[in-house]
Amino acid sequence: MNYTIAALPGDGIGPEIMESGLSLLETIGKKFKHDFNVTVYPFGGAGIDETGDPIPPQTIKGCQEADAILLAAIGGPKWEKAEKTPEDGLLQLRKTLGLFSNIRPIAVSDSIAHLSPLKTERVKGTDFVVVRELTGGLYFGQPKMWNDEEATDTLYYKKSEIEQIVRQAFDIAMTRKKKLTSVDKANVLASSKLWRKTVNEIATEYPEVTVEHLYVDAASMKIIQHPTAFDVIVTENMFGDILSDEASVITGSLGMLPSGSHSKKGPSLYEPIHGSAPDIAGQNIANPMSMILSVVMMLRQSFHLYEEADALEKAANDAMDAGFLTADLGGDTKTTEFTAAVQANLAE
Repeated sequence: MNYTIAALPGDGIGPEIMESGLSLLETIGKKFKHDFNVTVYPFGGAGIDETGDPIPPQTIKGCQEADAILLAAIGGPKWEKAEKTPEDGLLQLRKTLGLFSNIRPIAVSDSIAHLSPLKTERVKGTDFVVVRELTGGLYFGQPKMWNDEEATDTLYYKKSEIEQIVRQAFDIAMTRKKKLTSVDKANVLASSKLWRKTVNEIATEYPEVTVEHLYVDAASMKIIQHPTAFDVIVTENMFGDILSDEASVITGSLGMLPSGSHSKKGPSLYEPIHGSAPDIAGQNIANPMSMILSVVMMLRQSFHLYEEADALEKAANDAMDAGFLTADLGGDTKTTEFTAAVQANLAE
């Protein structure tokens, strides 16, 4: 089979971990007789440096025409005062492609449970998914302004936006343990009152799913206190951004977690949940697992290549079990050394 992929290495450690992910994807292609046709495009700070725009027209066109998109990481101090920042480019890409949902799995395997900053017995067996609405809320609401004396952000949601993300979360829950936790701040925010009302309405369509509502502050505490209590969490844009980053700490490192962003039609985008880590860029010490697992998500969710995805995921986990751990996990394995260890496992 032939698959077209747009690759956006971006900034900081992005090119390093993208190289790891793409080299392993090439190995999977050879092993299972697939052609993964990858084109690299400038994006983020790299796009600004090359064209003056964080998302050049050729990048948008390439992403729209691809079967799937891989993004590594963007941003850094160099572009903080740019007229259009790397982050502006990412928001534009999400809007342009209609990527309304972001799926972030949080899982702690036995091999890394002891690396969590929480007690091993508390995190062992953690396996839940955060379903985050991605194109509404504070990040996109208008009006938006600021000056030295005042600032305004608008938190705005249409019912239809809430409905589409909540239905997706219920559909995911139906494939798992049939438990859904909806996170809001309905005791304070008008948008959350609409969110909770909409969740309750849609819940009647999924009688097999158990639904609970948590305020965002209570949810943030419970994620740390009892992470194994969750199955599927659905929430709005900003809450989902914060809670999924908080949850990532359970695994011991941001470098472990992938995400997938999806539209109603068109290509999906797969990326690590972490930033560009400019302080360690170019040192060959970044953990490529989040990028590798983003490739795994792409193989499963966009291409339905389940055997291939399982093979890559197992090869990476086996490498960690064998002691190949990067600095963020307390080891001294280099990025390229970890990639080579995964390559060796795939060759067996």
